[in-house]
Amino acid sequence: MADQTQPWAERTVEVPPQRDEFRRGVAAVGQRRTPRTEQFTTVGSADWSDGAAPRRSMSWHLARLRRGRGWSTTGGFFAFVCWAIWAISGRGNLTIPVLIFGLTLLTAAGVFTVARLLGRLVWERQLGRVRRTARGSHLVTALFLAAVGVAYLQQTAWVVAAWNWITSH
Repeated sequence: MADQTQPWAERTVEVPPQRDEFRRGVAAVGQRRTPRTEQFTTVGSADWSDGAAPRRSMSWHLARLRRGRGWSTTGGFFAFVCWAIWAISGRGNLTIPVLIFGLTLLTAAGVFTVARLLGRLVWERQLGRVRRTARGSHLVTALFLAAVGVAYLQQTAWVVAAWNWITSH
């Protein structure tokens, strides 16, 4: 045993030298007992007791739909500005242009819905991926609204005249 007169001696234990297993500067490498990564189940292989996925709250679904909404907002704002230029340049009653813009927004909502449906069929079911956002659907909707805005501007005489003047000089 170690000299018990030292204050640290009671906490130490002498180990007899084992020359066969220990070599200075070389670590003993054995077989790893636990895997480095944890295995997770894939999207389609989950075993739900009642045959359905777990219920998610409405706020969870809405949070997924909100991700990417900046694209749709930007496209909607561009379409609104172009519509306003077209509607004001008509110098008439604004009832019909307002109805037309409302129909445009309903069509954009339909485009968004169809894009989400196609994303579900292709991205989730066919490719087995998980959609975490609605960015793709918002981008498609923004492109639709931008095209509608350009179409409004093409129906405005002074905008077309200004565009022709710019491109001819």
